[in-house]
Amino acid sequence: MTSSSSPSQDTKRLAHTYPEGLRADALMEEDVAWSHEIDGERDGDQFDRSERAALRRVVGLSTELEDVTEVEYRQLRLERVVLVGVWTTGTAQDADNSLAELAALAETAGALVLDGVIQRRDKPDAATYIGSGKAAELRDIVLETGADTVICDGELSPGQLIQLEDVVKVKVIDRTALILDIFAQHAKSREGKAQVALAQMQYMLPRLRGWGQSLSRQMGGGRGGLATRGPGETKIETDRRRIREKMAKMRREIADMKTGREVKRQERRRNKVPSVAIAGYTNAGKSSLLNRLTGAGVLVENALFATLDPTVRRAETPGGRLYTLADTVGFVRHLPHHLVEAFRSTMEEVGDSDLILHVVDGSHPTPEEQLAAVREVIRDVGATGVPEIVVINKADAADPLVLQRLLRVEKRSIAVSARTGQGIAELLALIDDELPRPAVEVVALVPYTHGKLVARAHAEGEVLSEEHTAEGTLLKVRVHEELAADLAPYTPVSA
Repeated sequence: MTSSSSPSQDTKRLAHTYPEGLRADALMEEDVAWSHEIDGERDGDQFDRSERAALRRVVGLSTELEDVTEVEYRQLRLERVVLVGVWTTGTAQDADNSLAELAALAETAGALVLDGVIQRRDKPDAATYIGSGKAAELRDIVLETGADTVICDGELSPGQLIQLEDVVKVKVIDRTALILDIFAQHAKSREGKAQVALAQMQYMLPRLRGWGQSLSRQMGGGRGGLATRGPGETKIETDRRRIREKMAKMRREIADMKTGREVKRQERRRNKVPSVAIAGYTNAGKSSLLNRLTGAGVLVENALFATLDPTVRRAETPGGRLYTLADTVGFVRHLPHHLVEAFRSTMEEVGDSDLILHVVDGSHPTPEEQLAAVREVIRDVGATGVPEIVVINKADAADPLVLQRLLRVEKRSIAVSARTGQGIAELLALIDDELPRPAVEVVALVPYTHGKLVARAHAEGEVLSEEHTAEGTLLKVRVHEELAADLAPYTPVSA
């Protein structure tokens, strides 16, 4: 430990009072080291030096088997970050919005944003992303603010990452790594954790680095002798091979989980239950809308990617038709392709649905950009042929002019508020109109001894009229071909 070149008054006083060997011991004694001039103005109770360094007992952290209440005192500190972006296309406002979104992502990940800078360039610098001169300026900002991390608003190549770190002398990450970190924090289900782990390994594989002896070669693999015939693998090559093996295992596990979800989808198809998928930008209110429509009880939080795991709930139209409502993972601009690939099996819920509720945040400064970003991902997963309803959420907090503009541009759209319930009844009626209807219209007089057919007609079809007569239940329904064949023997002669 180095000492300051200008000792404090308290240290000078100790030098006169104690011999050389006893100064350190005296500094550890609170009654000697404490002085009224220096410490008298402190607010609140202060821990003694020895108490700060010792173990403290935390109430409630114990088990029946073993006392584990002794934990070490530590001060929690958020990671302090500086943001940097490169403005290549669009307006200055677009660049500011992109950096503001990056700040929201950083805060969601648990960082403290200290500063943000944008550079205007035709394209990012191939070496340091922002150029050598601007990298030096960024180093000065890092020193001035005391930041320990730099986050770039883009995906950096391994070379750019290394060279920028060499200049700024602190950790550098890009937008992709930040989103992957948020996904890793928020994934709760086994499948979600596996998908995030696969995406992280795909991102990490080309960015592995080694220092010093970690790059040295292992013994060669020649047969006989001293087994030194051949260069062998370096440590980094061994790491890459192990990561590839883990990725292969993870893909097999995700494929097995996909099979289970596909069985459930086939069961819904067999029962002719229509499906509706909720898609949209992150934090647009998809989970809030699902809770409002079905009472699902899904976590709702004002944070990006608060919920990752898909949730499927049963719902019912005002006319009594059953359908499923699936909440999907949120999208964001420049969503890393690693995540799109890893979450492809989850996003298939969108492609296999009969209707997409495309939720957009009406209170956002640029809702049109959110719509474009989500539609790009929908196109990537092959769901462009599915009918879409644009649900403009947060209508209670949106600018009326923005709402009017969106409703005018998007022909199949509706403004709602999942928080207040505004427009929910109209949305349910619109879903009822847009869901595919059974093709065959049947009139049947079902005996009371065959009540299961009546129940199936209500569950799988659309009941147009129902009358209870002396002979049985007279139904006029619109059903699919299989149920129509089951009802055919009970068609009245007059019909």
